[in-house]
Amino acid sequence: MNLVPVTYKGGIYRHDEIMDLIEDLGGYVIQKHVLAQEVVLQALVPKDDIPLIASIARPLTGEIVPSPLVGTEIAVVTMSLEIHHLPHASCDVAEYIRRNGAKTNMVGLSRGFGKRIAQLNDEERDVINEHDLVIFLLGDFQTCIQHKFPVLRRGITIPIVISGGPDKETLQKIIDPPVDGYVGNVGRFMHRTKESEELEKLDEVVSEITRVLENKREEMSKDPPSVSPARLMDVINEQVEEIHDVLSPTPVTVQMMGLRVKLPYDTFAPVLRKLTLEGEVKVGEVADVVPSRMRDYILIRIKPFSETNIMV
Repeated sequence: MNLVPVTYKGGIYRHDEIMDLIEDLGGYVIQKHVLAQEVVLQALVPKDDIPLIASIARPLTGEIVPSPLVGTEIAVVTMSLEIHHLPHASCDVAEYIRRNGAKTNMVGLSRGFGKRIAQLNDEERDVINEHDLVIFLLGDFQTCIQHKFPVLRRGITIPIVISGGPDKETLQKIIDPPVDGYVGNVGRFMHRTKESEELEKLDEVVSEITRVLENKREEMSKDPPSVSPARLMDVINEQVEEIHDVLSPTPVTVQMMGLRVKLPYDTFAPVLRKLTLEGEVKVGEVADVVPSRMRDYILIRIKPFSETNIMV
């Protein structure tokens, strides 16, 4: 079944009918937001059933729109947490990506500033590699980017998108070896993005990230995961009662090839490995349950079909 990421927006009245419909059609609700009298559902639904969902949502004053970043977790890397690097550009990019369905985490480097001293430590590298994609928010100066980025990319194994003050052609010229995506003319600025041309640049950031992730999805389709991350999320929500007591946003965060579970590793990792998926198939047979470098969370890495010969 071909599941595609979408967002449903509508009134809170009778929204449970839409949730039931999505589940009955074989889809999954990834996240639910209730804002006053409005509800926002981020979901994976069968592509052929989108017109049906839209027709049922219409009398409820709801709409369903494509959201290609639903079901992904993206690292937004800024050079430091100081006012020199962090302000509005970083926050606006992270928020805009989040509005398009992704779960974003801001990573402020401890030594990302300065051409001579810029570096990436082991913890920062490992945290970044736990995501589906990383976008580096670089500065305005070509020579600075050219000197620093080879050090900052060292050890990164996930797709990389970079943004900076120089135009896209210049970024492509000075980055060697090439990265997966480039967005030019997005450097540091000391105001919120409100003008139309600034919002167009944020749309360009989302478009470039979407393009890179679509390429990754196409590559994954050649050797798909042994179980859908969204299905595994449902299993955890049904069989692990303690997950409902977690106060953090998205207690189970869906990624393209796994999950981040916000429970203590030592206590719950053995429990997760023994969860039953279907028949006698356990989670530990189709996924690696490992400690995350982010707090004391659990990272579940689903193995591809070629490695397990199991498809749940």
